[in-house]
Amino acid sequence: MIEITAIATGSKGNAYRVTDGTTSILLECGINYRDIQRAFDFKMSQVAGCLLSHEHKDHCKSIRDILRTGIDVYMSSGTKEAIGVEHHRIKTVQAKQQFKLGTWTILPFDVQHDVSEPYGFLLANQQGEKLLFATDTYYIKYRFPGLTHLMIEANYDMGILNENIATGRVPTVMKKRLMKSHFSLDNVKDFLRANDLSKVQEIWLLHLSDNNSDELLFKNEIAALTGKLIFVP
Repeated sequence: MIEITAIATGSKGNAYRVTDGTTSILLECGINYRDIQRAFDFKMSQVAGCLLSHEHKDHCKSIRDILRTGIDVYMSSGTKEAIGVEHHRIKTVQAKQQFKLGTWTILPFDVQHDVSEPYGFLLANQQGEKLLFATDTYYIKYRFPGLTHLMIEANYDMGILNENIATGRVPTVMKKRLMKSHFSLDNVKDFLRANDLSKVQEIWLLHLSDNNSDELLFKNEIAALTGKLIFVP
């Protein structure tokens, strides 16, 4: 059974713990290492590996500490080059080429963000459950059959963003960047409509903007669309 823990999410830092009851994985390491340790009860030996989506600091801040602990970190070649860290524990993986990590089978896939070579990850366990993790992307071009859990970015709402721009709370230039780097509420809805959600148990909405989102609105609209259990950490 998949268990998800959001250690931190948002522009100030991202880190998540995922386990199938046998193998625990760290998704992202964009917060202080001490806070990551605390989330694992300081038993970092239980972490089988860390999956890193891209090189922005709110996703990779503690990578050197993770590597020094002896934990392998999996990422694209482009992300490795952008981070600029050389270490034997950094494992580069290819989009659409599966690899094993404990009891998980992991499929990296390309996403759309303003960085070198960002990835999302599809994690499948031996019980047939499938977890989709996709953050910091404005579009996902793939469909995923048999999903049971989703961890997906819902960064902003276009109506809230436009209102913030009109009132001067958010600079106009921010709109163009958000539209080419982050998932809007409408894009999340389109993605969910395009996929078979019949087996989905949970949907986690991640990385909400401090200024351009509304937690209750997002939770209610996605729940109304899907009829699923929605978490907004």
